[in-house]
Amino acid sequence: MKAVARHIFDHALRESSIRGAFSQHVVCDRGVVRIAQDRYDLDGYGRVFVVAFGKAAYSMLAALHEQSGRRFEGMVSCPIAPEFRVRGFRYFHGGHPLPNADSIAAAEALLQSLEAQNEASLVIYLISGGGSSAVEKPVDDGITLDDLIATYRVLVHCGASIGEINTLRKHLSAVKGGRLARRAYPAEQLSILVSDVPDHLPDALASGPTMPDSSTVDGCFALAAKYNLLEKFPPSVRELFERHALPETPKSDDPAFARARWTTILSNRALLQAAMREAERQGFSVEIDNRCDDWDYAKAADYLLARVRELRTKSERACLLSGGEVTVNVTRAGTGGRNQQFALYCATRIQGEDISVLSAGSDGVDGQSEAAGGVADGTTLDRGRARGLDARAHLGSFDAYPFLNQLGDAIVTGPTGNNLRDLRILLAY
Repeated sequence: MKAVARHIFDHALRESSIRGAFSQHVVCDRGVVRIAQDRYDLDGYGRVFVVAFGKAAYSMLAALHEQSGRRFEGMVSCPIAPEFRVRGFRYFHGGHPLPNADSIAAAEALLQSLEAQNEASLVIYLISGGGSSAVEKPVDDGITLDDLIATYRVLVHCGASIGEINTLRKHLSAVKGGRLARRAYPAEQLSILVSDVPDHLPDALASGPTMPDSSTVDGCFALAAKYNLLEKFPPSVRELFERHALPETPKSDDPAFARARWTTILSNRALLQAAMREAERQGFSVEIDNRCDDWDYAKAADYLLARVRELRTKSERACLLSGGEVTVNVTRAGTGGRNQQFALYCATRIQGEDISVLSAGSDGVDGQSEAAGGVADGTTLDRGRARGLDARAHLGSFDAYPFLNQLGDAIVTGPTGNNLRDLRILLAY
């Protein structure tokens, strides 16, 4: 059943492609681009400038070119190396999950380019998950790159949800929380989104650089207190909080958004629906339960395992699907990520049971490892012991990858060029 779970995951990835989403949602005919209810006559603008950033930047740019048949100019920042380059674009190798020097260079180049736009310009943003670190510039010049990296590391490991992390990122950034839109004003602006955030929080994607920010400075102070962040932040960041000097981000009444539109063409929902269809084809009774989105990984695992055991009492072949992300409060620097930690924890709870659990990221990357995630079943602990591996020791040191990899249960896809959050597949039979 581990192989069946892996097959369902691979199928869902293929069916949730960016190329397919562009074909379905972006219609181009005779130089006119139609997205949802909006239309853009490309020949009617003095300049069309395209910005692509995030893990799916290359896939989105290729799909836009294929749909429109047009050559554009612009810039790209992505944490993976490009297989090819499109003429007319500047390329930056931005970092992930931590920003790097190219992230700063990309942000500075982008801000300069947007400043040059006018009311006759159209700016098309192609935004995907991972954009928060791929394009970044601190809101205060006193924050160095090293300070910025240290701050990101604190946020990623503190146990906060992605929405909470991005609330803080927005207010510490010169490009996030609608600030790109403000810089591009009065140009017309279109944001095409491939989302790795909850559907009800679109402005959390890449920390919402092109749309009104629903979070506030007061929320930042509350989060800093909730997770005891001030003592962990570098002095330059801590000092902004202590002086109450964080600037507020632009809100919905800001003129920058008068000619701005946003549309999500692909999200975690598409991944789940594709997985559900294939699981049903494989003869499973399927339910989707996203209630544990942003829960601690252990709490989420216990909840989902209880749910799939309940489903098994009603069907001989039960499949429970869960999307979104779980959180891990990392206290030791092992090799792995939230998906492998989840899978290995489940292994400690299903020993001897006919249950298989897969957890993996649609981007092909899980934490500080080469794997996208992992898969476990009722034999995982015994197979590990036979190799001299202690599952609980690996869990305690946040080192799930070496354990799963030695058993052949690490899921390695390589970067997928997409990012639709995580997928968890639990099979009971």
